[in-house]
Amino acid sequence: MIRKTMLAALLGLLLSACAGSPTEESTGQYVDDSAITTKVKSTLFADPGTSGLSISVETYKGTVQLSGFVHTEAERNRAGALAKSVPGVVSVKNDLHLR
Repeated sequence: MIRKTMLAALLGLLLSACAGSPTEESTGQYVDDSAITTKVKSTLFADPGTSGLSISVETYKGTVQLSGFVHTEAERNRAGALAKSVPGVVSVKNDLHLR
């Protein structure tokens, strides 16, 4: 009986370690956000209208933040639109600045 109780407690502890909270991502969310970041970076890099290498991408709970420097307002807008087009993106914070 004690072993079952200890096993149940350990299992509960392990499962709660993977759960998210309002201020922290769960393991699954972290993996999803990493995939979104990679897809957005790839999309920006492949597009001839954006400077993919000079744009930083971070994702938290589906919200993508773009930061860095671009040459024109059109490039800034294009980067934001490309990021929004990636599946899984909930919203985009476009913090790109003109150089």
